Amino acid sequence: MSWFRRRRPAQPRPEPPAGGAPAHLPNPREAAVAFWTGWSDLLPTVSAALGDGEPHRVEGGIGALVADLHPDLHFSLERGHRAIYALVVTGQEDPRLRPWTDAWMAAAPTEDMIWEYHDSVPPVPDPTKVTINLGARRIALADVRVVARVADGLVDVAVYHPEFAALDDDARRTMTFLPLDVTLGERLAGERLGRVETASTEPEGTIDLLELRDLVRAMIGDGG
Repeated sequence: MSWFRRRRPAQPRPEPPAGGAPAHLPNPREAAVAFWTGWSDLLPTVSAALGDGEPHRVEGGIGALVADLHPDLHFSLERGHRAIYALVVTGQEDPRLRPWTDAWMAAAPTEDMIWEYHDSVPPVPDPTKVTINLGARRIALADVRVVARVADGLVDVAVYHPEFAALDDDARRTMTFLPLDVTLGERLAGERLGRVETASTEPEGTIDLLELRDLVRAMIGDGG
């Protein structure tokens, strides 16, 4: 489950220099090395904040490192699958950002018992056991229902949750896409989901998130 998932506002793009040459971000490989150097320096503070159950104390510091890597990247701290914690830095399947996430992963430290690293949001083992804290509300993903329609190798989905009526537009959008990423992993969701809609009332013929995962994995012959 995510403690925080935040996109830093995009930084203003600098004006091209007088000679007309386009402004550009640092070389991805150099930016990745700088990120991991900063991460190493920040890690004792991160560990202390997580140990105290106060990850918000380091959100700004990690966000600054990610923004320096590339201002359009997103990040989150997760509970790990192989380690205690996971750091996720993702371009949300934007091919324009892939050089930076590829370089970031290539330069990442070796995983250990404490930390693992991902360049896309990984699926959780059982999304129906996840509860999302959204402001004052606790939203159980076990209550998510999905209508899925397979067409031309993609799956079009409509997502429903009983709490949708009480959420504002931004929160409903978050709770439409987040369960899909949690269930399929961001990469598989980006590859196999087509049209994604928010259902204001529960449609007929819905399935739960685990059934959705089985459906999508069956399409690619992946039973794991």
